[in-house]
Amino acid sequence: MNAGALHLLGQAAVDDRGLFIAETFGPTFQGEGPSIGRQAVFIRLSHCNLSCGQGRGARWSCDTAYTWDFKTYNPQDPKIRRRVTLDELIAWVLAHPGALVVITGGEPFVQGVALERLVAGLHAAGREVEIETNGTLIPNEAVVAAVDAFNVSPKLAAAGGREVMRIVPAALDAFVASGKARFKFVVCDVAEFMEIAQLVERFAMDEVWVMPEGTSSDAVRQGLRTIAKETLARGWNLSPRLHVELWEDERGR
Repeated sequence: MNAGALHLLGQAAVDDRGLFIAETFGPTFQGEGPSIGRQAVFIRLSHCNLSCGQGRGARWSCDTAYTWDFKTYNPQDPKIRRRVTLDELIAWVLAHPGALVVITGGEPFVQGVALERLVAGLHAAGREVEIETNGTLIPNEAVVAAVDAFNVSPKLAAAGGREVMRIVPAALDAFVASGKARFKFVVCDVAEFMEIAQLVERFAMDEVWVMPEGTSSDAVRQGLRTIAKETLARGWNLSPRLHVELWEDERGR
């Protein structure tokens, strides 16, 4: 985990007082990947074990850096980070009947024990749950049993940082073995497709989606045009960023 997030998180995030979150929002639409267009509510957790967009080799910036970059963003600001109890989170979700629940971040698995309790509670309430993850931390059996899908987004070299931090074989093997993982890769251009292909073959990834990097509708559309032909040729799926098309880079949409 990056040093600032590790210092602030400590053991407190996994006790009975709940989870550190950046925001909850919805109903809206799931904007990316296999569930695109579905009505959903989002729980965005704070803290991450990666620092995408920083360091050597970075070609793009994380669009949710406020969940972990506490040198730039003040974690004492409740609009950046606050603790919410499990009961409060589950009650908020259940106030929105029928919507898919997407738990995102940051990196949700950083808050392992509390995340497990949240997913268990939502599952017991009959809600469909997806977890969005960078695929570097191994999910335990309880989470695998309770969740409906993992949207796993391994970070390519363009995200910056050391490969040993971005690509964790044991974790990716565990997600593949769960039978519930869909793999989504954010790309800047087709030159990165070879890197994706190597990961797909190495880990026997079955369901693969490719999505252009971009936080404006113009950038996303241009990116889709750039990568569409090669995505099709490789037999993968193409994802836009529906929320960016609808609301540009507005937070909480």
